[in-house]
Amino acid sequence: MRQLPLFRYERRHQPLLAKHHFYRRVVWHLLVVVGLLLASLFGGMCGYVYFESLSWTDAFLNAAMLLGGMGPVNNPMTEGGKLFAGMYALYAGIVFLVGAGIMAAPLAHRLLHRFHLEVSAKDQ
Repeated sequence: MRQLPLFRYERRHQPLLAKHHFYRRVVWHLLVVVGLLLASLFGGMCGYVYFESLSWTDAFLNAAMLLGGMGPVNNPMTEGGKLFAGMYALYAGIVFLVGAGIMAAPLAHRLLHRFHLEVSAKDQ
């Protein structure tokens, strides 16, 4: 299976990636996380507008607070709104974990790859 070039990581027998390519990889991962957060924020806003009939500003505030881990500002009043808020809160927790993993991936890979190269050089 072929990987996209920006998500392709060097294998253990390959040399360490040059710094400018590594920085490009980190920026690409950052852009992916920002896109995920913006899409999640927009989905949350749409849900609050639909289920709770909130204004777009209030919907933004509630969705942003849930994505940030703080909790909603306006308590849901409808049954649909309560179900949506609960599901969105669970989703927001998963988005946080996935985003943290995507951001940590290039850093962790570089650290482990460097460690493996140093160990391999000593063994030979």
